[in-house]
Order: sequence, then structure tokens, then C-alpha cells
Amino acid sequence: MTSEVVEARREMSYKEVARLLHGHRISGVPVVDHDDKVLGVISETDLIRRQAAHAGRGAGRRFRLPALRRSARVEAAKARATTAEELMSTPAITMHPEQRVADAARVMERHRVERLPVVDEEDRLIGIATRRDLLRVFLRTDEEIRQEVLDEVLTRTMSLAPHTVIVSVDDGMVTLEGRLEHRSHIPSAIQLTWRVDGVVGVVNSLTYRIDDTRPPEKHPSRRIEHYWLPER
Repeated sequence: MTSEVVEARREMSYKEVARLLHGHRISGVPVVDHDDKVLGVISETDLIRRQAAHAGRGAGRRFRLPALRRSARVEAAKARATTAEELMSTPAITMHPEQRVADAARVMERHRVERLPVVDEEDRLIGIATRRDLLRVFLRTDEEIRQEVLDEVLTRTMSLAPHTVIVSVDDGMVTLEGRLEHRSHIPSAIQLTWRVDGVVGVVNSLTYRIDDTRPPEKHPSRRIEHYWLPER
């Protein structure tokens, strides 16, 4: 995320917001209250919709472009908007700093947004993540990825001894080689490696010593028979 965030206050006028976007050459800003809690987000699209709806009302007819169709109630509200609070889109779609880059990408795609305000546990604004920020993940070097897999995944999370697994990375493709104690640990190693930022694929060449994924073999119970000698 970017920690230095350009933000709008709820009482800012429509023109002040437009000047803010133009002056900082950005396409959107979060709107916050006096306690820095995120209330909503304003984008260039919101400004354009406001102008389109306002122009349609002034022309005496409803003017709506196909790409800007919304409910009549929302359009009317946008046309009358004079402050950031009235113009913003709510509720704001936010993320927390500990969430993964892949999660942020999925949220952006699902909600068709270009930016995600990052908030703390009290919903106060601490940063913002944009699509451009997410692209930085793919600029990580193979060595950076390899070191994180070794240190964070294998050593810290899985508590494996050094050199148990050999990790090699080529253009984000990670190969895991080595022998683990239990077969059940292999899927965990693969899944955790997949979650490392910048990984585009995982090649599994791991083997195991003990197959703990198969149920124990059941031995047939022995039937104990008793015999008595006939009395003489």
C-alpha cells in the first residue's frame, strides 16, 4: 500500500474534490470524517455521473449514457450533490494491512474498483492500495521470493530444519525438492508457497519417508478356541 494518502473531507465542495484529483493527478480519493474513519470513496466516474445527471436535468429530460445508467434516485442525488459526503459512493470497500495481495486483487476485480483504502482495526485510514501497487508484486526478484519461501514458509511456519527442502525460483515459478518426514506435510508446503507474493506457480518434487495419509491396516481378529480333553 501507499501510506501517504490524498483524502477528502466530508464537507469539501464538489469543485474542491475535482481540484484535488486534478492537482494530484489521481483518479479517486477516500472520504474520511474528523476521526479519519473512511466513509466512502469518490472517483472520476462519480464526478462525471454528477455532471451527466445535472446536464440531463437542466435540459428538461433524463440524459443517461449506457455506461452511466443507475437508478433514477441515485442519479437525482448525484445531480444535487454539492459536498463530498453527498457525492461519494458508499459503503467504502476497504482492506486491512495483513490481508494478502491476492485477496486485494480479487476484491478489486469483484467490485470493479481501482483502489482500496487500507484501514486499521478501528476503520481509520492508514493507506491505500491501487492496481499499480499490486503490479509491484510481480517485480519481485526470484531471489526475494526464494528467500521468503525458505525463511517464512519452511523454517518459521513449518519448522523444518535447514536444507531439508531445496528451493529454486525461475521467473516466479518455484520448485520444491527434498524429503519430508510425513506425506501429509507436502500439500501444506505447496499451499503456503503459493501464498507468497510474486509466486506464479509451484512445481512439487518433494518425497516423504512415512505415508501418514493412509488409514492403518486392520488385522483380522484372531479367534480363540478352547479345547477340552475328554474325561476318562
